[in-house]
Amino acid sequence: MTVLAFSLLVCASSLIAGLVGALTGLGGGVVLVPLLTLFFKVDIRYAIGASLVSVIATSSGAAAAYVKEGFSNIRIGMFLEIATTLGALLGANLAARASTHAIAIIFGVALLFSAYFSRRPRSQAEREVPRDRLATRLRLNGSFPDVDGVRSYNVQNVPAGWSLMFVAGALSGLLGIGSGAMKVLAMDQAMKIPFKVSTTTSNFMIGVTAAASAGVYLSRGYVDPGLAMPVMLGVLAGSLLGARILVRLHTKWLRLGFSVVIVLLALEMLYNGFSGRI
Repeated sequence: MTVLAFSLLVCASSLIAGLVGALTGLGGGVVLVPLLTLFFKVDIRYAIGASLVSVIATSSGAAAAYVKEGFSNIRIGMFLEIATTLGALLGANLAARASTHAIAIIFGVALLFSAYFSRRPRSQAEREVPRDRLATRLRLNGSFPDVDGVRSYNVQNVPAGWSLMFVAGALSGLLGIGSGAMKVLAMDQAMKIPFKVSTTTSNFMIGVTAAASAGVYLSRGYVDPGLAMPVMLGVLAGSLLGARILVRLHTKWLRLGFSVVIVLLALEMLYNGFSGRI
């Protein structure tokens, strides 16, 4: 295969990854890392390096659209980003000491865990929760445009959400996934934030988390411009397309798509991690 053909295939595949990442809040990296590793036979550390660059592109492309539409909660994003950035720096430093087999297995387990909890839609009683004292003091409560009009929500369990965000950041640095899966899980299940707000705020946050990790990978020579450029261009185009589609989708379909994508990828990565193919 020529370099041009390889670049075009990677760019086309990255466009799909960016579309999925923008719709689910995963950032595209959750699709890209196994895609580059399993189908294009790229070393997993170089795949993670390219993925982190693409995650920054996804965040830049989709987040601006979501902020403009009123979905993302910027205050929540900036507050939780402190935890994810600290975790990302820890994870990126651990990545150089972990084997590729272990990284793949951790990747798969994290995704299965996220898929299980993301399929649990909240009841009406769980949606109409009272104001949390800490969340109110931090002014984290907000509203967003739903299909039936503007819908308000109250944030819960701020300490638990902050702790999960630290874990999400560590996974981002270790696995190059932008930590979107754990971020959406923390906001949706622990903090009781509506799913659309969780996914869009995750897209807003992942760029900062990925940038913290990408600097470590760049300093160690794991960011290849020849691989990162077609990946970034494809993911950026896909994320902009996904931002247009999300505002018209029902939450039920977003949850279903989120679960299906990460279960398939988790099983594939677990198989290859345990069999030593990565």
